[in-house]
Amino acid sequence: MDLILWRHADAESASPDSARKLTERGREQARRIAAWLKPRLSEDCKILASPAARAQQTAAALGAPFATSPALDTDADAMDVLAAANWRERSGTMVIVGHQPTLGRVAALLLSGKESDWSIAKGALWWLQNDRGQVTLRTALDPELL
Repeated sequence: MDLILWRHADAESASPDSARKLTERGREQARRIAAWLKPRLSEDCKILASPAARAQQTAAALGAPFATSPALDTDADAMDVLAAANWRERSGTMVIVGHQPTLGRVAALLLSGKESDWSIAKGALWWLQNDRGQVTLRTALDPELL
């Protein structure tokens, strides 16, 4: 399985937290990553996003159908994300659009075996690949590099 962890792009400061929308910079970050990612995704790729407005807008930048999961909301933990992705059983590619610190903790757990507070920049993605239990980082991409 390929698991792509995509942190929502730059968002405005607003209340409530779940209603925060992308800033102009955030929309550009999402557009850049989506333009890079879309041609690299297989047709059977699944996309799952947090219900928070900023994650929904980030996922929408791909221009592909996606599902929303409360398991990815702002208070999710690493195991919630892995369960929503069906990490152990699923094949193919899954894109998860979510939040920090959760996505960093997922990456740390899968790559080091220990949940730690690793940082994934706003709008960035980490592409992890699981080949028979061996997890490797295939790509880490910051939108500012595109």
